[in-house]
Amino acid sequence: MLQRILIIAASLAATGCATVMNESTQAIKIETTTAAGEPVAGADCKLTNDRENLSVKSGSTAEVRRSASDLDITCTHPDNPDASARAISRANSGMFGNIIIGGGIGALIDHNKGTAYTYPTWIQLVFGKVMVFDRNAEKDSGPVAGEVTGATTASTASRAP
Repeated sequence: MLQRILIIAASLAATGCATVMNESTQAIKIETTTAAGEPVAGADCKLTNDRENLSVKSGSTAEVRRSASDLDITCTHPDNPDASARAISRANSGMFGNIIIGGGIGALIDHNKGTAYTYPTWIQLVFGKVMVFDRNAEKDSGPVAGEVTGATTASTASRAP
């Protein structure tokens, strides 16, 4: 009986807490606005991290593979300058559970699979701006407040066809 309990405990520790609690993907709502705050739906957005490159339209929700690396986002629209952002990847409670309980193997598995990390869940990019979004600023309802770090230089409105 004791042997069974030890086998079950070892199996649970090896799977990793975040792997059990989180999927390998995360839903992220992507929106775009003009500098004046007017919503712009349908912009072409590219989301990139070390695990995938994904294309979505603004105004939709994307299923992004979780990763320890940040998520880079660029949205283009013919009537607006580009919008760029970085969504910071943060360790989630599953990773902390591994550390607290002492599941070193589980922490390593969760890190490698990306399930130990989470991005902000609702991002609003602003055309003409470079922004950073951190889920530490996430509130219960509404988009994450982004920090403007610069202005974009490329403009799809001025590019030749």
